[in-house]
Amino acid sequence: MGDFVHLPRGAGRRLSGFTLVELLVVMAIVGVLVGLLLPAVQAAREAARRAQCLNHLRQLGLALHHYAAANSTFPPSFCLRPGTALGTNNGSWSVHGRILPYLEQGNAYQRVRLDVPWDAQVATGVPTMRTPIYLCPSEANDRVRVDASGNPYTYPHNYGFNFGTWLVYHPATGQGGDGVFFPNSQLTTAAILDGTSTTLGAAEVRAFTSYFRNTADPGPTVPSAPAALAALAPGADFKLGPNTNQNTGHTEWADGRVHHSGITTVFTPNTRVHYTHTDGRTYDVDYNSQQEGRSATQPTYAAVTARSYHPGVVQVLFMDGSARPLSDHIDLATWRALSTRAGREVVAGAGP
Repeated sequence: MGDFVHLPRGAGRRLSGFTLVELLVVMAIVGVLVGLLLPAVQAAREAARRAQCLNHLRQLGLALHHYAAANSTFPPSFCLRPGTALGTNNGSWSVHGRILPYLEQGNAYQRVRLDVPWDAQVATGVPTMRTPIYLCPSEANDRVRVDASGNPYTYPHNYGFNFGTWLVYHPATGQGGDGVFFPNSQLTTAAILDGTSTTLGAAEVRAFTSYFRNTADPGPTVPSAPAALAALAPGADFKLGPNTNQNTGHTEWADGRVHHSGITTVFTPNTRVHYTHTDGRTYDVDYNSQQEGRSATQPTYAAVTARSYHPGVVQVLFMDGSARPLSDHIDLATWRALSTRAGREVVAGAGP
């Protein structure tokens, strides 16, 4: 009889499981699928952020109209007596501060005294208050700004009100700019002769923007290009630097001055306004020729650009309460026409 060979139990049966090659193939397929899916997820998130941002602008529009219904005029950007200079740096509350009661912030507004400089009321907690409606969900620096000692000082925001083209305020005459908001303004809907549906109310801005201010009088001619601002820089007060907290534009939602609470339409949305400083760094800047209330005679001109985190557009509010995105490539003449309240321009091609 032949010999029998006894095999171990289970021999001859193939063991189940993945080989290394199979595992690598599966991982490669999963990686490809994730790579295909990620842009769609990011696009969906951006669409949600844009929709929320637009909703914030619409709420600001409702607040402006509720304010106007209660006070018979739209809110001024700043209040001071013509022909006088303020004895404090931060003399008046912004439009943002004046519309708080119409944004379900009545409790905060009750702690505000509009006749007292806002920075004298930091201890109330209102200037350092984070107001969600004032912030775009895409803001990269959604955090309190601190003072030189590291103490909370104020909170930034992302929506600047329309101060017009270039002139903001002439203290000697009391003349305001050609936008809807300026110092001591008392405008009604009837004063918006260009129509509320084609006149800007507000537009997106970026918090912690670099800027310089308080220069020689640049005159009434609107700068033709960003490079023209560099010639205005000698002797200026600079608010810029390598640290985020040194770039303080649009960080004081309670402050009524244009570089904090407004925009002008000198340049089209998201224009890079490059300025190379003496530290060798190049900054994307705003400009205010003279802080409102600082001089009794020198006018304020400003180039404060609308800027957005949403690619290719800036989202804006119109004075009829509607809001929509506008393209970065909007024609400059059209952009400026949208900011004037009584320019009697024919506006076309202002779609996204």
